Amino acid sequence: MKPDIAIIGAGYVGVPLADVFADAGKNVVLVDVNDELVSALNRGESHIDDVESDRLRQHVVAGRISATIDYDAIRDADAVLIALPTPLSKQREPDLSIVLAAMHDIATRLRPGHLVVLESTTYPGTTRESVLPILAETGLEVGKDFHLAFSPERVDPGREDWTTKNVPKVVGGITAECTRRAAELYGAAVETVYEVSSPEAAELTKLLENIFRSVNIALVNELAQLCDRMAIDVWEVVEAAATKPFGFMSFKPGPGLGGHCIPIDPFYLTWKAREYGFYTEFIELAGKVNENMPYYCRSVVSQALNHGAQKSLKGSKVLVLGVAYKADIGDTRESPAIKLMELLRNAGADVSYHDPHVPELNGDRSVALEPTGYDCVTIVTAHSGIDYDRLVEDSQLVVDLRNATGRNGADNGKVWKL
Repeated sequence: MKPDIAIIGAGYVGVPLADVFADAGKNVVLVDVNDELVSALNRGESHIDDVESDRLRQHVVAGRISATIDYDAIRDADAVLIALPTPLSKQREPDLSIVLAAMHDIATRLRPGHLVVLESTTYPGTTRESVLPILAETGLEVGKDFHLAFSPERVDPGREDWTTKNVPKVVGGITAECTRRAAELYGAAVETVYEVSSPEAAELTKLLENIFRSVNIALVNELAQLCDRMAIDVWEVVEAAATKPFGFMSFKPGPGLGGHCIPIDPFYLTWKAREYGFYTEFIELAGKVNENMPYYCRSVVSQALNHGAQKSLKGSKVLVLGVAYKADIGDTRESPAIKLMELLRNAGADVSYHDPHVPELNGDRSVALEPTGYDCVTIVTAHSGIDYDRLVEDSQLVVDLRNATGRNGADNGKVWKL
């Protein structure tokens, strides 16, 4: 069956996007380099929590969704959407190699009438300065022969209130006609489309959203460290401040940032800003504070063992509870638990983990939740399926980095909090 839309990248963005378009009656083909993943998708087996296998299977059986490793599938599609990773290099600089390689593959198959939309988070100027020249090498004219736009993904894995369908879709095209074509495409599947004047505006919109969160999380993480010295419960302070009905938005401290967006995306703007002789000091400072949190949390675990159990971190058995980057999902991308476990092991601790959503992580397997066998249980991700009152009762010592134990933890001598 001829596809209406080709989506490059069958991950946390691509699969939910395919699901929404299929719901709207569009035929979608997912293009990915992972042959095993493609086979699973064609059997109706979803690896994305937000799209259950039963739901995916219905679309597959109906012919609405298919998957392939062959880029030739995009030739007949009217629109090509790119939802690929944009990581940082080891030097913390943007790495667009995956996206640009895909663009070269798209260019060899580009035809008149195609609409190409980049959804991958990136710095302002990417669509015009890096993507357009590759597609223009075909001799086709943008805005006339083909259309090009940027529309940032806004996926928050695990959420049921705000989904790909009802989160407003920001769209900015190279030309006004590019914007119109992209808005028309998304408007057939999502509830709200918001047009901006250019791809640069759309690219910066996504970065602003993530930078806003990064800076505010850094603020409360720094406050948590001050509250420790002042012997004030930072969780009580945040909860009290959140009662103000205006002028305040509640952010929670924690062991660090996770997911693809917040730990990575702000540095795309930091890098780009240097081209203009500008230094984004808020972003860099927030990055320093947030990246230091696993180190600070290691010291909290060490102090808890030393002062709470008269034990050294070296040789102690530590159970890390929750390794996903956020509660109730299995996504471990950039999870602060990974860094914290590394730091604890480097300090000589015997570290295991329990996570009902992550059966395996970097060669380790999730162990049974039997806290009595550990010198310390460290709550890194507060999954909702855990009985935290029982956990405190059964544990020798608990370090709670998420306030999962609540007031019980505040009043119990066995619990140390961030």
